[in-house]
Amino acid sequence: MENDLIINYTPTGMIPTKDMTTHVPLSVQEIVEDVHEAHELGITLVHIHARDQNTQKPTYHADTYADIVAGIRKYAPKLIICVSLSGRDFSEFEKRSEVLNLEGKLKPDMGSLTLSSLNFNQTASLNDPEMIQRLALTMLHKGIVPEFEAFDAGMINYLNYLKKKKLVEAPFYINLLLGNIACAQPDLLHAGVMLNDLPDQCYWSLAGIGNAQLPMNTLAIAMGGGVRVGLEDNIYYDKNRNIKPRNIELLRRVHRIAAEHDRAAMYPDEFRKKLRMLPGDGEYGRG
Repeated sequence: MENDLIINYTPTGMIPTKDMTTHVPLSVQEIVEDVHEAHELGITLVHIHARDQNTQKPTYHADTYADIVAGIRKYAPKLIICVSLSGRDFSEFEKRSEVLNLEGKLKPDMGSLTLSSLNFNQTASLNDPEMIQRLALTMLHKGIVPEFEAFDAGMINYLNYLKKKKLVEAPFYINLLLGNIACAQPDLLHAGVMLNDLPDQCYWSLAGIGNAQLPMNTLAIAMGGGVRVGLEDNIYYDKNRNIKPRNIELLRRVHRIAAEHDRAAMYPDEFRKKLRMLPGDGEYGRG
């Protein structure tokens, strides 16, 4: 069995609350313990969102992220950590980029970068060209690798534009998120068009919103790509939405499907080499 499956683990996100599912980890301790369990089973990287410890709403504060990063790295010093730079709740550059100022053992390896503005069911994520380019340039200067997010083919075209402008450097990693109501839908045609337009030296994972998570993860495993999995994108286990799983149950299912294809989770140190990252153990990001 080859350890070639990129598993991007997304335990929290910005939307799920305890009212929606009691299983979503929101406090620093919950997130750290949840990621610990996932790491022991096998993941390549973790995509973390921080929540305010009083209100449980999304927060941009670097000190909360620092507590999460420090907690994870106590037991997983090589695990690749990506922090959210989302524009869904915060529009100011200073807020969205604050976490990128963490240094040393708290420095994130990656920062999420959505490649355009988009609408969700009830809200918008605003990512104007200046914001995208400023975040990209900040990460380039700090040696933090962008974790690109594309919800349709136009966003991939914008990645190619950033590459042309030398605001980003290969090798790249991108999540293709399918199934959002205003964007590319979870089917072979949309996935194929997006994959066809990726730049060279680009590693990719498929994500599905809601019920689309399982078919998109399964498709990616069969096609030789990576997966993005977790309660951030989907709080249900079944398409009839009767079962609310823990994160580890979604992750175990991915491992079972991958095993049928003779694939297993790529080790973080292997992915670090592929993305030209420092080795972990106190050295993070891209050298």
